[in-house]
Amino acid sequence: MGTYVYGVTAADHPELRSFARELRGVGDPPRSVRVLTEGALAAIVSDAPEELRPGREDLLAHQHVLEEAGTAGCVLPMPFGSVAPDDDAATSVLAERAEHYTERLEALDGNVEYKVEVSHEEEAVLHRVLAESPELRALTEANRQAGGGSYEDQVSLGEMVVAAVQAREAEDAVEVRQTLEQSAVAVSAGAEPTGRPADVSFLVARDSADAFRTATERLRKAHPYLDVRVQGPLPPYSFVEPGPAEPAGSTPGTDNGTVRE
Repeated sequence: MGTYVYGVTAADHPELRSFARELRGVGDPPRSVRVLTEGALAAIVSDAPEELRPGREDLLAHQHVLEEAGTAGCVLPMPFGSVAPDDDAATSVLAERAEHYTERLEALDGNVEYKVEVSHEEEAVLHRVLAESPELRALTEANRQAGGGSYEDQVSLGEMVVAAVQAREAEDAVEVRQTLEQSAVAVSAGAEPTGRPADVSFLVARDSADAFRTATERLRKAHPYLDVRVQGPLPPYSFVEPGPAEPAGSTPGTDNGTVRE
């Protein structure tokens, strides 16, 4: 069957066992959540379903367990789909990686993650790049007066517009990061975004969360052509640095376990 691992926390995490008794995790029916301890560390686990798929219900269950545990103390979230062969294998990983997990718990204590995705409002950004470039405006007007211009003229103009939009994306990515990192403890860039300026996670102290959200609102107002989407507060998924090895028999997840409502 295996042991499904949601996250790692300190064995003295406040109210750990009382909250675990009330939670249900992944699976159909949902599995009961329990706690395994090894020295100063604890793993939040349940029995693993025989078939686990990254469906919405299981992803939300994974996320819910971590969020509930994180309300009372720091938790290192494991990726969705982390499965050890059994309880003994899960606790042996706690022992083997104790130094790493302890360091991460201390470093991340009192912080949460905010995931920020920024994209362009297509029509608005086109108006902006045209407004900023006399050359683009002149070429656009020349093509218009020529009845649309030749095929070569249209291709040339299109390539220039694409280049201008990409340059604007790069500038906006820098500004988004510089604006928001002032209210953050650490920053983790996601995969290279495709078709949007930024996909960045910020580690934010809980007592700075209001300041961070205020900064995102200022960003929206200052740049109405940007679509700024903020997800959080979340467990610090992007700031759990990998240890020396994955749990024996683990099944890598296809997602870090977060789902938008």
